[in-house]
Amino acid sequence: MSDTIFTGLPALEPGTVWLVGAGPGDPGLLTLHAANALRQADVIVHDALVNEDCLKLARPGAVLEFAGKRGGKPSPKQRDISLRLVELARAGQRVLRLKGGDPFVFGRGGEEALTLVENRIPFRIVPGITAGIGGLAYAGIPVTHREVNHAVTFLTGHDSSGLVPDRINWQGIASGSPVIVMYMAMKHIGAIAANLMAAGRSPDEPVAFVCNAATAEQTVLETTLSRAEADVTASGLQPPAIVVVGEVVRLRASLDWIGALGGRPLVADPFASRELRDPA
Repeated sequence: MSDTIFTGLPALEPGTVWLVGAGPGDPGLLTLHAANALRQADVIVHDALVNEDCLKLARPGAVLEFAGKRGGKPSPKQRDISLRLVELARAGQRVLRLKGGDPFVFGRGGEEALTLVENRIPFRIVPGITAGIGGLAYAGIPVTHREVNHAVTFLTGHDSSGLVPDRINWQGIASGSPVIVMYMAMKHIGAIAANLMAAGRSPDEPVAFVCNAATAEQTVLETTLSRAEADVTASGLQPPAIVVVGEVVRLRASLDWIGALGGRPLVADPFASRELRDPA
């Protein structure tokens, strides 16, 4: 990669930590700031969801430290990860904390940054393309569309205890958000779907699971709210996945650009003159 494209970009100084989003998977979705960090860092502390192809852009000699947290599997404690960043910075290292997606969108970036502030470690935040937008775009599903919705809600499917968050106002979301994008929701999709239907969402509402978004292993399952749990179980698909609920899922019949590259015919009218109404 030519160094000229990095002209004028900031230097990652010794004793500094950059919290950087790597995007949903495709290395082409890295920002210039992210690529600039990779070429400078002495140590890269990375998540499980960071594509290995992104790590290939690290400078020769950079140390790669895995700090992935995956549900149901042994993983480092968040406090330990945060303190490791402090330790490395105090040792004079140029530290890159590389996270899948965006560090501030269900990425615990705020927690790590607060620990750096507490310990007076200089830091920089570099946003990334979050999977709830970029991953869905790679599946041909826009999070907003003027004929469908003027609002979208992003939520997590589990809290720090591993359960469905009990502070979510399902009634408010069901009635006020025509499109719902969920992170880490596959495990609890049965309970989540039941909550949404109990709050008034149609059992026939389209749902899509986008697994391994924006990678060569990307797989998309289209179903309905009432069938979501049974269909995803039967499919054998596994996380990581983004789940989206709403009429925008129907647009995939027209906008599945990756499928089209493989020969899928796209339709001009995904709604087939269906009358749509934004419930928000």
